[in-house]
Amino acid sequence: MTTLLTEPRTCSVARTLEIVGEKWALLALREVFLGNRRFDEMVRRTGAPRDTMTARLKTLVAAGVLERRPVSEHPPRFEYRLTKAGLDLYPVIVLLMQWGDRYLTDGEAPPMVLTHRCGHTLGAVMTCSSCGEPVLARDVQPTPRRKVEHDV
Repeated sequence: MTTLLTEPRTCSVARTLEIVGEKWALLALREVFLGNRRFDEMVRRTGAPRDTMTARLKTLVAAGVLERRPVSEHPPRFEYRLTKAGLDLYPVIVLLMQWGDRYLTDGEAPPMVLTHRCGHTLGAVMTCSSCGEPVLARDVQPTPRRKVEHDV
C-alpha cells in the first residue's frame, strides 16, 4: 500500500518565494542592485503599479532584505538599501538575467552586459565551496535532514 503525502514539502525554496517569488519584488531588487534606490525611480524603471511596488517594498523591508532610509526631511524622501540578506540575492538576479539572455532574446544581443572589475564580461557560475568544481544538477544528491526528537 502506498502512503500519500498530505502535507506540502518543507522547503527553503518555498520559504524564499514567499518573499521574492513575485515579478515586482525581483524587479525592485534588480533596480536597487543597479543603483536605483528611490521609489519613483523603481516604479518608472519597472513599470510596476505604485500600490504594487509599495506592497513589495514593504514585504522586502519586513523580511530584512531591504532597509528603508530617510534621505531628506523636507520633503520627506526615502531610499531603499540592501541588507546582507539582500546582497546575498545578487547571484540569483545575475543567474536569472543570464538565463533570460540565453533563452529569451531571440538571437538578439542582450539588453545589458555586466562587466566585472577585472574588465571581463561577467559569467556567473555556481561552484562547490569545498572542491571548486562547477555545480551541475546531475552531480548533486538531495539529502533530507532527519527531525531530532528531544526528550520531554
